[in-house]
Amino acid sequence: MWRHDLVDPGRLLDVIATEGESLSELARTTAPEAPVPSCPGFTTDGLLRHVGSVYRVVTGRLDTGEPPEHWQREPGEGQSTEEYLGTGLRELHARLVAHPPGEWASTWWPEDETYHFWRRRMAHETTVHRVDLEEAAGRERGHIGEDVALDGVDEVLRLWFGHRLFELGLSGTRESSVAVRTGDHSWFARAGPGETHAWRCTEEEAERADAQVTGPPVTVYLWLWGRLPNGAVTQDGDFDAIAQLWALLRLATR
Repeated sequence: MWRHDLVDPGRLLDVIATEGESLSELARTTAPEAPVPSCPGFTTDGLLRHVGSVYRVVTGRLDTGEPPEHWQREPGEGQSTEEYLGTGLRELHARLVAHPPGEWASTWWPEDETYHFWRRRMAHETTVHRVDLEEAAGRERGHIGEDVALDGVDEVLRLWFGHRLFELGLSGTRESSVAVRTGDHSWFARAGPGETHAWRCTEEEAERADAQVTGPPVTVYLWLWGRLPNGAVTQDGDFDAIAQLWALLRLATR
């Protein structure tokens, strides 16, 4: 069952709308051929099309209860990338608004089969790619709320590290654990041959990890997503354990 103690579900809807508008503004003002350093191989135009396609995949899954086989993957004839992105955003946002967060929905995480999963997933999808496009445009990074960042830390560790790697058949090469600590919260991430797990933990449990990663919420959030360098966070303990966490997250979130 979904938990909303880190950020209010209604706030996630606002984040999707606000960040989506930021993407649209970046689409209007950034050269379409500009490379996106944090997403190798993508141009600004390509990344905007990717996000617009993701919006349509999610809307299709919410409509049918299963991953769609067909959806509009590219702008239509005469349709700009900005229009393609905006139409996908508005349709998805309207669908999410129309259903309470606790209502059942088809997802790819057994721990949360509700509309909240998609509110959360799309809020972070849109926020992280807004950061990517600001970098491509040579702009200073815009604001990310601390509550959103804390929720994003929880999502990337529990969903991507703790579950997505299992779906991909990937795991660590050595037994190790890392405590990720930011704000007033701590997470315990454990990896080893055949396993990756992550959960919210107590301070006492965090102290028993092989290594510690600490920093402000927004910094830790973007570091976990590979959008900030290693030096952005404070690292203590077994640096190989932290390196394994980092490497596994790059595989999970690519």
